[in-house]
Amino acid sequence: MTLPILLDIEASGFGRGSYPIEVGLARSDGSTCAFLIQPLDEWTHWDPKAELLHGISRGRLKREGYPVVEVARWLNDELSEAGIAYSDSWGYDNTWLSLLFHHAGMLPRFRLEALRRLLNDRQLALWKRTKEALIAERGIRRHRAGEDARLLQLTYLRTLDSTT
Repeated sequence: MTLPILLDIEASGFGRGSYPIEVGLARSDGSTCAFLIQPLDEWTHWDPKAELLHGISRGRLKREGYPVVEVARWLNDELSEAGIAYSDSWGYDNTWLSLLFHHAGMLPRFRLEALRRLLNDRQLALWKRTKEALIAERGIRRHRAGEDARLLQLTYLRTLDSTT
């Protein structure tokens, strides 16, 4: 079975002025990858509450993050063949993805869709409980982009199995 590709983005906070700080993918084969993003000089918004969630400091982003152009190029390389990735927070993730590509001076060669479009009513009913069970079973560390993308993919798979 080919799994849907899941994309997750961690950000500097929510709302006006926020920007992407990490992007992660769970590929169709179940492997994951994630990249920290170097903040641009004009990206100054920083929410300490968001940092408490994801545990990534602005200093670490400056030291270990990749330039926006490299991250955008990597996403296009990863996703152009499939042409699509899914997100459980489409409104936020699509906004941050657009910001990333805008500042990279590139266009995405894939589209981001809401994960909800893949789910039937039974999967939706099972989603929260299934996701919480997977977090407990696997000791998944939340609010890191690669881990969260894989968690969504595993939740999708288990709720799919529960519907047959």
